[in-house]
Amino acid sequence: MAATVKNSKTTTEAPVQASTTDPALGYYTPGTDIHDTKAPAGPIDKKWAQRQFTAKLVNPANRRKLTVIVVGTGLAGGAAAATLGEAGYNVLNFCYQDSPRRAHSIAAQGGINAAKNYRNDNDSVYRLFYDTVKGGDYRARETNVYRLAEVSPNIIDQCVAQGVPFAREYGGLLDTRSFGGVQVQRTFYARGQTGQQLLIGAYQALERQVNAGTVTMHTRHEMVELIVHDNRARGIVTRDMVSGKVESWYADAVVLATGGYGNVFFLSTNAMGCNVTATWRAHRKGAYFANPCFTQIHPTCIPVHGETQSKLTLMSESLRNDGRIWVPKKAEDCTKDPRQIPEADRDYYLERIYPAFGNLVPRDIASRQAKNMCDEGRGVGPLVTEVTQDGTKQQRRRGVYLDFSDAIERLGRKAVSDKYGNLFDMYEQITGENPYETPMRIYPAVHYTMGGLWVDYDLESSIPGLYVCGEANFSDHGANRLGASALMQGLADGYFVLPNTINDYLAAGPFEKVDDNTPEAAEALASASERINRLLDIKGSRSVDSFHKELGSIMWEYCGMERTEEGLQIAIKKIRALRESYWKDVKVTGVNEDFNQALERAGRVADFMELAELMCVDALHRRESCGGHFRRESQTEDGEALRHDDEYAYVAAWEFTGDGQKPILHKEPLEYEFIELKQRSYK
Repeated sequence: MAATVKNSKTTTEAPVQASTTDPALGYYTPGTDIHDTKAPAGPIDKKWAQRQFTAKLVNPANRRKLTVIVVGTGLAGGAAAATLGEAGYNVLNFCYQDSPRRAHSIAAQGGINAAKNYRNDNDSVYRLFYDTVKGGDYRARETNVYRLAEVSPNIIDQCVAQGVPFAREYGGLLDTRSFGGVQVQRTFYARGQTGQQLLIGAYQALERQVNAGTVTMHTRHEMVELIVHDNRARGIVTRDMVSGKVESWYADAVVLATGGYGNVFFLSTNAMGCNVTATWRAHRKGAYFANPCFTQIHPTCIPVHGETQSKLTLMSESLRNDGRIWVPKKAEDCTKDPRQIPEADRDYYLERIYPAFGNLVPRDIASRQAKNMCDEGRGVGPLVTEVTQDGTKQQRRRGVYLDFSDAIERLGRKAVSDKYGNLFDMYEQITGENPYETPMRIYPAVHYTMGGLWVDYDLESSIPGLYVCGEANFSDHGANRLGASALMQGLADGYFVLPNTINDYLAAGPFEKVDDNTPEAAEALASASERINRLLDIKGSRSVDSFHKELGSIMWEYCGMERTEEGLQIAIKKIRALRESYWKDVKVTGVNEDFNQALERAGRVADFMELAELMCVDALHRRESCGGHFRRESQTEDGEALRHDDEYAYVAAWEFTGDGQKPILHKEPLEYEFIELKQRSYK
């Protein structure tokens, strides 16, 4: 059972009355509404300054007495650990990689947004705020998004000071380019390696604090449990991934910056090690999980090429600046060499359907239209056998063209290479095709997760003392993340937001000492060890990966790019049956007291099994289409996502109640005071 959490952020009103026609009602229990997010009253452009001023402070001498655990070393975690260390706190930093530099943030390619208006194209903090709320299909919290836009210019200054080699124009000024869902050029970039360069900057700041002694780094340590004592997050349990040692660590506060859970789909653009375990363990201890079904599908991925594939590769959205997306107008041309298809027989469908934004529509729209073209029988590439929701098999070509021939003719091959050369090289190494001569083939794939642990304006979860940064929280992107915003949120949370809000909590510390003899700590350690032993003792006949692959197939088919009421109910039954089979028939080789990747994956997949059901329940209860969450039953006459603001303008925050028990749904109403709610249009 979950620990009882006294959540000061929820009201004690009567439970929300769910509609008797809600098909998901049998899967959850209605709860209370969440109204207090700690955001100050007043004009939106004054809220962050007001919150910083009213937050309690911790004087430098007292900071040395306080310890903060930070789990994760990506942009959010690395920046947070470095900044808290610089401030004088004692920081324990954990990651499961062999080096902080191997965090998945390093894989981001295209760029980072900031409202600096260097292009003099009428950009502003408010326009970035508006674009982000609209891009998220009006399912993000206004106050958090405005703050994100407000601190974005500081991120660029911080990174330049760290030596991040952003691209520059001929005159030496920082260069920018466009990304989807906007009509200004606000995306700063370092060729196709932006995430790598930003992470190296954060890593240098982090290592400076390691050398100074304020941060203690623990690599190859995976968090496997959260310790909650006296209704506060007070520590974590980790497994040393080399020796297998399971041990507890204690602090005055815990920060989770552990990324997203896209690998629940098995095939995704995420690193193979990305998982949900840290946030899911916190969820089971009382942290609300918000909008779990909000999954981003990225339109620019190299298509699946075989049944044995375990990882997908992303081609940066920045390619859509100069690449044009098309499919043949006639199905009979789909097997032809694209260079032999005349211009008149090509359908540049995004430019045709969305003339105002063209190839730079938001990711969810570009992804859905690519699927539509392939469903019409106009996809390109090899035939792929698919099993539909009704169990029948069909063959489709799952690919569209991303063509740079116009850009090469207009700019010259060298100019295109200067912008995208490393991306073109990567594509050729994977596919064996030269994108300078033949159009790339792309297709949508799972990329980012907008859902995550619920947090308030301070980034504090429903468990006091547990803070959540970056992709691990839900707060800034609504139902769809605009490109180049993940790097922005990670660094904003780590460098500027968390360090200015966590002190309000830590000012009441140091808290009561917690050690191995504390009952909750002993229980957490025993629970983690028992779970490991249970997995090793099953000795079944199926590999962990076979279960994971089957789970991913269920999720992609029923809770992926398109969902239906009937399909989601089928998915829930399938997931429950698969999870039951998992705990009876999974085969985990090796022992705990050793380097054991099968055991690592087994624990992560067990958590994915539980998360997957909650994702489907969340998708089932939200009977609307918004952003990347497309319900077939809810669309406009021209096939666009149709929201129902009168019923679903809220954050769905789920509370764990125990194994096999129905979760409780708490709703945080989304009130739009500064932006008008309206149907999105990019035409």
